[in-house]
Amino acid sequence: MHDDNLLAVRDMPLFASMSDEHFDNLIQDAQLQRFPAHDHLITEGEPANFLHILVQGTVELFGSSNDRETTMFVLRPVSTYNVSAVLEDAVYLASARTLSEADILMIPAENLRNVMAVDAAFAHAMVTELAVRYRMVIRAFKEQRLRSGVEKLANYLLRANEQAGKGGRIILTEDKRKLAALLGMTPEYLSRAFTALREYGVEVKGSKINLKNLDALTHIAKPNPLIDRHEI
Repeated sequence: MHDDNLLAVRDMPLFASMSDEHFDNLIQDAQLQRFPAHDHLITEGEPANFLHILVQGTVELFGSSNDRETTMFVLRPVSTYNVSAVLEDAVYLASARTLSEADILMIPAENLRNVMAVDAAFAHAMVTELAVRYRMVIRAFKEQRLRSGVEKLANYLLRANEQAGKGGRIILTEDKRKLAALLGMTPEYLSRAFTALREYGVEVKGSKINLKNLDALTHIAKPNPLIDRHEI
């Protein structure tokens, strides 16, 4: 494994408090692979044999049922996914695919469970990881249930602007169909929501978005720290 990738993983809060010996045992037989964009990684319903850690790139978690499919989360480095399935020795509840070229470290699930049983600091970090992810799901659920489509889009744009440095200029990293699914709406409704936000200073040119009146956008978004404070 490349030293930079190993250091990025070792510095994650999930692994930072582990002893070197236990970390070495954890990554024994682990595989770091580079996947091309739009490559299918895991399929819901299959056994969770590995803990996946996204080191570089972007990964989409999605679910499907009755010929329908929806985006659940878009993950960026450095982050894990399918933690609960690995701990339970269960099946994946969501599928995953790359949205861009991605470097992913795959740690055997048995290694993780074995090390967790003997490393109290790692076990504590794992509980914290699960707690943070639970809160993330609750926030997403509240947003879906409590906000209109326009409010969801407005808050998404405010969060993206904050992550981009608060300059009022955003480049969408997801195509608009995936963005619509991520926000829980149809592409047609997303288009109407963008149109509705024009009067609040939102200017769209392809994937580039200019936020010309952040005060007006904030007024329509009504951001709430109990929904919009992202902990991951």
